[in-house]
Amino acid sequence: MQRCIQLALNGKGFVAPNPMVGAIIVYNDKIIGEGYHRQYGEAHAEVNAIASVADRSLLKHSTLYVNLEPCSHHGKTPPCSELIISKGIPKVVVGCLDPFPEVSGRGIRMMQEAGIEVKVGVLEDECRNLNKRFLTYIQQKRPYIILKWAQSADGFLDKNREIGNCEKPVRLSNDFTQMMVHKMRAEESAIIVGTRTALLDNPSLTARLWSGKNPLRIVIDKELSIPSNFHLLDGTVPTLIYTNKVAENKENIVYKTLDFGKDILPQIMNDLYERKIQSLIVEGGSVLLNSFIQSGLWDEACVETVSTLIKSGIPAPYLKPCTVHPVPFTNIKCKLLNVQKCENSIVSRYENSLIN
Repeated sequence: MQRCIQLALNGKGFVAPNPMVGAIIVYNDKIIGEGYHRQYGEAHAEVNAIASVADRSLLKHSTLYVNLEPCSHHGKTPPCSELIISKGIPKVVVGCLDPFPEVSGRGIRMMQEAGIEVKVGVLEDECRNLNKRFLTYIQQKRPYIILKWAQSADGFLDKNREIGNCEKPVRLSNDFTQMMVHKMRAEESAIIVGTRTALLDNPSLTARLWSGKNPLRIVIDKELSIPSNFHLLDGTVPTLIYTNKVAENKENIVYKTLDFGKDILPQIMNDLYERKIQSLIVEGGSVLLNSFIQSGLWDEACVETVSTLIKSGIPAPYLKPCTVHPVPFTNIKCKLLNVQKCENSIVSRYENSLIN
């Protein structure tokens, strides 16, 4: 099952909104075939694993291992459960059930009714963690949300700057951590910033420093105040703009009108769910980050802390790894997942324990 997880990770950033899945086929304690879901809309892991077996006659004496329940419905590809049954594979070991309503135990039942021995729950926690984005999307009907920011040693995001002054932000990330951020962008479905960040920094929000796809760029621009010559409106990358205005869509730019008289975050979550956006990076600024924290709308936080001192400026959000800690506006159960040192930076990842 560990090998299935390793294989599945090769699809990270390419298979959403589908889950990451890896499969292996074992005969006499030897792996004779393996595969993973490579690209959304293409063959599933079980199909690729079966296709990789040189001697198909061995399938009737083999065990198939897969980290997620084989599908039982017709989507972009035929049901994997039917393929497993048709090949006469006598035993299947599954990491965890698929909560997707059109599967959700049906694949298991279909195989069992065909006489296949099915074992479920091997490395279940690890398999669920692998597809936490998919599970969050299906079960909570919203994207998996990652807060991301860099802060100085004295707890500031940036110095105070005025819109229109063309002042550059304090550079906190180094070359390596900046590349890590672009890797994250290539692996997640979308990235969001607020109006002030867009106007102050004119960000591209692409994954140009890493090989892979660009995320959907999202910006909250209530009054449509971002100039047309800014990177976010260059039309080179699919971009979604939330506004209270009515505007005509352009090439690669979609405008969505929200009711700013109400809380916009639930509206955004509903819209992203409808658009099948499975994961979202919240990159700033301070007001937007704190609004997600206020609402309890976050699953993970990636915080880079550098040795630079700013002394005064925009305070960073505050998360502390303890059982319960009063974060501004609410109480958050926050768990420290890991810490990585990168030159003059320390990158810490946290989990929202209230949700996870």
